[in-house]
Amino acid sequence: MTATMTADTGRQQTRAALFLAVAMAATVGSALAFQYIGGYIPCHLCLEQRTPYYIGVPLMLVAAIASMLRAPAWVTRGLLAIGGLLMLYGLYLGVYHSGVEWAWWPGPADCTAGAGPVDTGGKGVLDALDKFVPPSCDKAALRILGLSLAGWNAIASLILAAVAFRSALSRD
Repeated sequence: MTATMTADTGRQQTRAALFLAVAMAATVGSALAFQYIGGYIPCHLCLEQRTPYYIGVPLMLVAAIASMLRAPAWVTRGLLAIGGLLMLYGLYLGVYHSGVEWAWWPGPADCTAGAGPVDTGGKGVLDALDKFVPPSCDKAALRILGLSLAGWNAIASLILAAVAFRSALSRD
């Protein structure tokens, strides 16, 4: 392989890693915006779906830095592949949660109670935390174009996994 081809592959992997880091941050950031700005309280599965992104964003930044510093190609490729695996796990979680919402299969036992208003009873917020029950996982809080946020997460995870694996396996 010529030096030019190696440099082009390195730049392509740097761009892919940076794209993945930004896209992952935007995806989990939008979930956080729905929670903190939109007031949508996440269920147990919603919170679990964020984990691949929390791990993936810094991992993709490390991949980008490794590529920019011209680390051995296997390092960057390996990090990109791990990012792809994380997004496959995110795809699994999104499909599983969507299936629970559509009643295709049951959800986890700790995800069936519905949320009610939090009454602090004149006490502080910390005292009310013990009484707070998150929403049920089988009810979609919001549907956009017919898909819940879990469904959109599955689509985002699939696309990001494809980008990560394509970049990890790219030779030119």
